[in-house]
Amino acid sequence: MPETLRAKAMKKLQLLARISAADDHGYVDCVTCGITKHYKEMDGGHFIPKGKSSYWALEVENVHPQCKACNNWGMKHGSAAQAYTIWMIDYYGKDFVEHMLETQRKVRKLYTADYRDMIKQFTKDIKYHEGRIS
Repeated sequence: MPETLRAKAMKKLQLLARISAADDHGYVDCVTCGITKHYKEMDGGHFIPKGKSSYWALEVENVHPQCKACNNWGMKHGSAAQAYTIWMIDYYGKDFVEHMLETQRKVRKLYTADYRDMIKQFTKDIKYHEGRIS
């Protein structure tokens, strides 16, 4: 089954979240536990889960580097979710995080052209960071 444009955009965004936060050697900290690993070993974790918000699923502000343990297990059991919330407030401010939470149920309809534009921009941004890290 071919990959959907939404899935392609999601993969690009998750890679962009990891690589853009990485230092010049490719290492990045997990926003929830603080462990440092190469960006290729990390996930791009959603603050507001992608399946719960069409409005925030493909927004850069909603996706940040997480280790696989925090993203896969920790977010389901509370402690990583709480740490992610604290990190978000420290990084973006309480007002913005409250805005995200208040608008998470807002519906956002994206079209083929929107996904293609996102993929194009995410790819361009990723290439910049690949050159920076090399």
